Order: sequence, then C-alpha cells, then structure tokens
Amino acid sequence: MSVPSAVELALLDALPDPGFLLVEAVVEGDAEPLILYREGEQVRAWLNVCPHAGRPLDWAPGQFLKSRDGHLVCAVHGAAFELQGGACVSGPCKGDALRAVPVRVQDGRVLLG
Repeated sequence: MSVPSAVELALLDALPDPGFLLVEAVVEGDAEPLILYREGEQVRAWLNVCPHAGRPLDWAPGQFLKSRDGHLVCAVHGAAFELQGGACVSGPCKGDALRAVPVRVQDGRVLLG
C-alpha cells in the first residue's frame, strides 16, 4: 500500500494494553476505519471490515469483542480472527484474513506506514 510515511493515527498511550482502538485513516486514497490492536509496545492494524460480508467488526462504534481464546470476534456473524496476523480461525470466513495496514510506533505515536 502506498501511504504517506508520517501520518499519526494515535498516541500509543491512547490504546489500552492489551486492547483495541478505532481510528480513521486515508488508505490508498480512501478514508477507512482502522482497528488498532496494542500488545505492549507493538501495534497492529487492519481495516475494520469482515472478509465474510464486508461489515464492520465492532458491535458498537469502537467497541470490539475479544474471545476467551484471545481472538477478535466479528459482532455480526461470529467469525474469529487471531491477533498476530488477522487470519480467520473460525466462522463463515475461515481461511480468509483481515486486510492488514502497515503501522509503526515511533516516539510514543502510532504512525501509518
């Protein structure tokens, strides 16, 4: 994906550890909602779109379900995604994956790219 190199998405301290934060970003020219997931100093990001039906994964704006097994769960159809790479491990889109967006942490900020 071609994205500007220094677009700030959030302050690292704004993300629960571990936990999720919903942010907006321009990805490939389109404004997109992104799920940020923090574990310690590491942050991963995916488009907030379930590959099964194209719906947002949150059950309310910015509120995400996490299973006892530590998976992100789609609130619509119950698909479960592992939080390392976004692969769907159960549900109607098993074998598919969330669309990753590259992010990095620098100087306490989560940056796109």
